[in-house]
Amino acid sequence: MTSLDTRPSYLAATIAALMTFVLYIVTLSPDSAMWDTSEYIAAAYTMGLPHPPGNPFFVLIGRVFTILPIAPNIAMRVNLLAALSSAVSAGMWFLITERVLVGWFAERWQRIVGGALSVVIGATTFTVWSNSVVNEKVYTVSLVGMAICAWLIVRWCDEPDGLKADRLLVLVAYLCGLGYANHMAGMLVLPAAGIAVLIRKPSTLGRPLLMLAAVGALVLGATPFATQPIRAAHFPAINEGEPTACREKLEVACTFSEGTWKAFKYNFDRGQYQKPPVTERMAPFSAQIGMWWLYFKWQWLRDAHAERPALQGALASLFFLLGLLGGWVHWRRDPRSFAFFGPLMVTLTLVLIYYLNFKYGASQAPELGGTVDREVRDRDYFFLWSFSAWSVWAALGLVYVWETIAAAFGHQRVTVGTQTFELPTKRGWWLASPVLALAFIPMWGNWQAASRAGQTDTADFAIDMLNSVEPYGILVTVGDNDTFPLWYAQEVLGVRQDVVIANTSLLNTEWYTRQLIRRPVFAYDEAKGPAAYRGQTWVKPTGPVLRMSFAEADAVPLGQEITRPVVFQKGNIRATIQPRFLQRAEALVLRMLNDNDQRAIHFSRTSATLAEELGLGAYVAMQGHTRKVYPDSLVDSENLIPMPGEGFVDLARSTALWKEFRAPASLSRRGDWVDAPSRGIPFLMINTGILTAEALNRAGQRTAADSLIAETRKIALGVRFDDVAESLKPE
Repeated sequence: MTSLDTRPSYLAATIAALMTFVLYIVTLSPDSAMWDTSEYIAAAYTMGLPHPPGNPFFVLIGRVFTILPIAPNIAMRVNLLAALSSAVSAGMWFLITERVLVGWFAERWQRIVGGALSVVIGATTFTVWSNSVVNEKVYTVSLVGMAICAWLIVRWCDEPDGLKADRLLVLVAYLCGLGYANHMAGMLVLPAAGIAVLIRKPSTLGRPLLMLAAVGALVLGATPFATQPIRAAHFPAINEGEPTACREKLEVACTFSEGTWKAFKYNFDRGQYQKPPVTERMAPFSAQIGMWWLYFKWQWLRDAHAERPALQGALASLFFLLGLLGGWVHWRRDPRSFAFFGPLMVTLTLVLIYYLNFKYGASQAPELGGTVDREVRDRDYFFLWSFSAWSVWAALGLVYVWETIAAAFGHQRVTVGTQTFELPTKRGWWLASPVLALAFIPMWGNWQAASRAGQTDTADFAIDMLNSVEPYGILVTVGDNDTFPLWYAQEVLGVRQDVVIANTSLLNTEWYTRQLIRRPVFAYDEAKGPAAYRGQTWVKPTGPVLRMSFAEADAVPLGQEITRPVVFQKGNIRATIQPRFLQRAEALVLRMLNDNDQRAIHFSRTSATLAEELGLGAYVAMQGHTRKVYPDSLVDSENLIPMPGEGFVDLARSTALWKEFRAPASLSRRGDWVDAPSRGIPFLMINTGILTAEALNRAGQRTAADSLIAETRKIALGVRFDDVAESLKPE
């Protein structure tokens, strides 16, 4: 007779979490990355506010990590926060999986194997892994909160009448509130928790005092939001949404005014995004499920250039079926914990898909092309919680398969307490154990795609872009990937703070315009700048980039319809704007051009034809990764080389800058570029090299041109742009 030891294996779970953490450290990014990574690292470092609703709890935790001496630079410290969060989450899934197996296996080692399987599967799914080695957003912190709450509720389901039962529910409520202050996903466990309470002990809901304790804990957990209007009134460098009525620092009276409350609520409700109600579907629900399935397929084999869709689909089907099998076994063998975990999985899949209400995914249904509205990027990170929690059921399914195969080699009778079970022999378990190797498939299929080890190209690109701007210049950008890395470079690395970044997407808001007016003038350090700008006199400007009062800036309309050609003139610049809808941002760019004699205006080359749309095409020339506005129309010369379809290239400045660019080397050793929607960034570097080389050719410098093409081809090979690399092969 064997007595059943049901104590959780906390030591084994801790070891599993530590091993996961080691995996993440080995593949950890040493720097920033594309999309929101740079924004959130900079926000944490400056105690600022990232985009609405601002994620105040993440900022507070992130700030703590930035000052801990745990890594050689700020970015790595915040990346370690992501790694630690996911590793702890893996430990929680271990405990839940092991707990489900308590009513299944008498021997602890078998339950530990099951818990370990959930860790191996969940920690190496593509989206979880790739978000755990670089802090792309707040989702890994949300994941750890969710996983901890899940473990606590599973414990409550075991003993809903226990001495600690009520305290567990109050603690879960507090953690959910705290999680909400990190991201709205902090509330995702509550519906499943409510269902578990209804099933296991519905009388709990009839206890007003407990419910009032629980609601109070939830509100208390959300209190980090109270820091936002206070911090916003100090105008940190990253202050998106600016949820304050204050216009100057330390206006104490306005900090708690009605205007501040309105600004805070607008930011809290994400008003600037104007997301439609959930009943107004952005795509057919079947297509939204298809998006989830596309991203689910990525989890098990994410090699962008393997061209193995059949294998990817087969592996996804395998792990999907393992998960369904695990869910069925969970329901049959441990209905107590299934009362919570079953509804949680429904919440993290079907309910979440419906609530998020996304358009078609950026990589979904490519055959439809531009005939459907698409998300600007792939949103697989929103389903990180789904893919991570799926590991519990996939592990349970794999254990069931293991048991079934082992049983084919013979049985033995085992008595546990008063019950007798027919179980496979120990020999059968060992003979069937090779099937457990299936758990390592995502580690094999995702190592190259998920690992960020050694990748510094995003920060290098940002530095190169900033250095393409003349001292004290204004750089007009258009999106996330040509803006957030620059914020990181300026605010965290301290690079080229003299450059004013003017993002056209944000210039359409009042708060961002006020921030540009408020921004101090930083001195240019010639010794740290590119050699191309040395030996010249650069006069430090004395005023803001927009010579407007806050009231004047706020009064600029969101846009205006131009019904006939309009001429903008400043000095020898005479720009004709053709009939069109002129956005607020575009009007403010022209105002910057008008208000600045000491600052050069540069358009990021990611802004496409914006200069031409504003009638400035005849006045701009490529300078590295930017197009500088000249004070007079340009003519063909020894240095200004006209390029058909591209405008002029400032040959001397572009070649001088290229010699000091950092990204060509880091991109050349990148190994791949998985994220298709951000391909424009490495392509920009490649295109800059090609255009500069062509300009050298036209200037008769064939040897220098060939050398530059060879460097550019290395970049294309480094990011696996095979078609581009093939076109650049020497004849």
